[in-house]
Amino acid sequence: MNRTPNKAPKPSPAGEAVFPMRINKYLALQKYCTRREADTLIEKGLVSINGRPAVLGDKVQEKDKVEVKWRQTKYRYFAYYKPRGIITHSAQESEEEIKEILPIEGVFPVGRLDKDSYGLIILTDDGRITDPLLNPEYAHEKEYEVMTTEVLPNNFKAKMEKGIDIGGYVTKPCKVQILGERKFSITLTEGKKHQIRRMCGFFGLATSHLKRTRIMNIQLAGLKSGESRPISGTELDTFLQSLGF
Repeated sequence: MNRTPNKAPKPSPAGEAVFPMRINKYLALQKYCTRREADTLIEKGLVSINGRPAVLGDKVQEKDKVEVKWRQTKYRYFAYYKPRGIITHSAQESEEEIKEILPIEGVFPVGRLDKDSYGLIILTDDGRITDPLLNPEYAHEKEYEVMTTEVLPNNFKAKMEKGIDIGGYVTKPCKVQILGERKFSITLTEGKKHQIRRMCGFFGLATSHLKRTRIMNIQLAGLKSGESRPISGTELDTFLQSLGF
């Protein structure tokens, strides 16, 4: 497959299109592949700049003609219900990591859910989507259902939505829906470490259950703990388009 990126990449929160730029960054900003994948293609002689083979470290100008010859990879995407008690990344001794129980080979989880949280996580073999999905500057929505051990105060919704100081950082505005005297849903566009638990802690509340139910347009829906389903069709098209692919 011979593909020519035919227009300069647009500036993005993850990196600006400032020329000259390294060829691997150029291809990554084009959302053609990751920088690491670009380096592999260059080493295999599958990338050319103005008709000559590219080499690692080459830089391109805005008007350069960049061509890539390779067979397009067919990536896979799955919605997965991470069970409670499972570590997403970097498990310590005696802990069980998600990769040990994944029902599908050759994929990895994008992002994290802490050990005591559970619910939706995206599994894929497409490294391109990691930054546009996780970088908070893109403001993609993630929705959670939360149970607390104490009754929610009257001012809970208003204060949470406005932003909470969780220790030197004020959270971005969010959406909160009260579902019961100790239950609510929250939609965030960022993901600080233990953010929801720390936001609840501002009110002196502890969380007993924290489940992620949605990432952008991908819903946990009828999945049970440990189950997965392919993301395909219109659902996948909408998801990838929202990420810029």
